[in-house]
Amino acid sequence: MILAWGNVTRMVENIASANYSMLALCKLVCTWYHGKTLRMLMTSVVTDWMISKNDEDRSTMLNIARHGRTLSFRCYITSSGALLFYLYINIMKIYRNIHQPHWILVYHFAYFYNIRKSPNYEITYVIQLLGGIYTAFINSTVDSFISILLLHICAQLINLRSALNNLVDELAKKSISSAEFKKRLATITVRHEHLISNAKTIDDCYSTVLFINMFAVTFQLCFQAFQIFTMITSNLNISVMRVSFLSFYVLLVISHLYIYCYSAERLLIESTSMAYGMYECKWYDISPKDAKNLMFMAYRSTIPLKLTAGKFGTFSLEMFATTVKTSMGYLSALLTMMD
Repeated sequence: MILAWGNVTRMVENIASANYSMLALCKLVCTWYHGKTLRMLMTSVVTDWMISKNDEDRSTMLNIARHGRTLSFRCYITSSGALLFYLYINIMKIYRNIHQPHWILVYHFAYFYNIRKSPNYEITYVIQLLGGIYTAFINSTVDSFISILLLHICAQLINLRSALNNLVDELAKKSISSAEFKKRLATITVRHEHLISNAKTIDDCYSTVLFINMFAVTFQLCFQAFQIFTMITSNLNISVMRVSFLSFYVLLVISHLYIYCYSAERLLIESTSMAYGMYECKWYDISPKDAKNLMFMAYRSTIPLKLTAGKFGTFSLEMFATTVKTSMGYLSALLTMMD
């Protein structure tokens, strides 16, 4: 950055190249640091699958799990597609460099040592190439992991709402006593608090790194769009593969952001739906004393569960649209600076 200072195009290229790699490093360190807590969450997920015997509950869990798997699959597909372009472009660079006096690196950074000297060039090239591959898979893995955890909580909230409705129906039909109702309602309440705790744990573990993620994604979209725009408008002799790679990379960044926003939006909806589920059940057919006991969960469910960026920005589909819009605003400012 220091050596490229003053050249807007070169500075943007350097930041765009290093931005996502630094983000992947932050996610990896964060996951390692909270490893013990995350292992407890995974144990809870495995336990939920093992103890679930109800066909309806398992069907709900499988349905939500398929959504999570589809999101993860799309995430890895976009990453793999970008990597194929990435590897092809750089393999062609290696082939051309054999016959050229000026060697070209994967990322056009300015170094304080002589990269034209062997083996400095070979070592730097391999490190950059492997770094790009690891960056793609680390981001995809962590993003998919967080999404699957959030969607699992969504499935459990749906099952909990169904269990509560069935419990009220049983009491309304006089199938169980008031004492049995209170006992099972207490179990549902404890389970609800456990799910709330799990959602807060995920947010506590990743809120800080997701704050960095929002900044990184916003600027990454801006920088990549800027590179595509300058390549097209400057009439440079740029290969179609290069433009295709950058376009696929923009799609990759957008899809990763969408994974967070979709999962968090689903969590927010399902957590508040617990309160609406109580209104939809046959509370009017049970005694006022028993109906009052439902209010504790109703009050708690009015506070939505969230995935936040730094504890002040809530991930949602609205945030997704706002982030893309903000990126395009920054792109306009960059183009003005270049002119």
